[in-house]
Amino acid sequence: MSVLDFLGRDMAVDLGTANTLVYVRNKGIVLDEPSVVALNTRTEKIVAVGAEAKQMIGRTPGHIVAIRPLADGVITELEVAEQMLRYFIQKVHRRRYFAQPRLVVAVPSGTTGVEQRAVKEAGYQAGARKVYILEEPMAAAIGAGLPVHEAVGSMVVDIGGGTTEVAVISLGGIVTARSLRVGGDELDEAIITYVKKEHSLLLGERTAEEIKIELGFAWPQDDEPKAEIRGRDLVSGLPRTVTISAGEVREAIEEPVHAIIDAVQTALDQCPPELAGDLVKTGITLTGGGALLRGLDRRLGQATGMPIRTVENPLHSVVLGSGRCVEEFDRLHGVLLPEPRR
Repeated sequence: MSVLDFLGRDMAVDLGTANTLVYVRNKGIVLDEPSVVALNTRTEKIVAVGAEAKQMIGRTPGHIVAIRPLADGVITELEVAEQMLRYFIQKVHRRRYFAQPRLVVAVPSGTTGVEQRAVKEAGYQAGARKVYILEEPMAAAIGAGLPVHEAVGSMVVDIGGGTTEVAVISLGGIVTARSLRVGGDELDEAIITYVKKEHSLLLGERTAEEIKIELGFAWPQDDEPKAEIRGRDLVSGLPRTVTISAGEVREAIEEPVHAIIDAVQTALDQCPPELAGDLVKTGITLTGGGALLRGLDRRLGQATGMPIRTVENPLHSVVLGSGRCVEEFDRLHGVLLPEPRR
């Protein structure tokens, strides 16, 4: 066993708005939990983190709040994010006193220098000895097995919880990118707004997410499935059940879906002609949780006229790509963002 193994195995973290995934060198993905922290406001102590904290959303007493420290792919609650990251690192490393791993963290391509410093600060405070930043579309492309180092254009669309990343990659770098603060959360919000307006029913976040998973389609279906949903009646204030169809859900999420398609078309417009020629052959690769929205590939194919491929495990593309950077650090360290000049 080397001294570095004793210090702690190197890790890659996909610090997502909805979920945080951790990859450990030589072990693979060891943790996949919601990015939620339950905090006791009286004692300022953490009550629960991850899956346990997510169960508490909308169900806590007044002095316990369930916080999501990231919004739109950006850390909004730095202290809470640090505590969450520390908790996950310590959960992975049982010998917490020696755990000082090198850390590769994936962030959206549109993050500012200040936001990147916040991520690094969270990593160092959580016990890492060195923190590297990797842009999410690059991580997703590596995780999807695209030839990122070759002189050929590859296009990746990574739809996460808070952001959608569209990027054209060639020769180990991002040629053109669009970072859109629209993702799975916006789809949930759109469903909540629609049901409130059309049915005078107030839904919780978790219910909206369940509806999206069960009835979410971006393309019309021959046989539109239906489901019963429960919420609070805005008029009487009492619990009520209504039946909603997949067609209504499609109508509800049309705006954010259109925004994602628009971002893809804009990125294609900005693409150099040589690479655009490559993309006609290689097509567009869909990753991220949003890629699971049924019919999205058909909508994108219709809008762009290009072949669309959804990766086998879209939820894990970013963390697998970040993990490859940890496993093959010497070969892939060129794709990591350089340290900003002081």
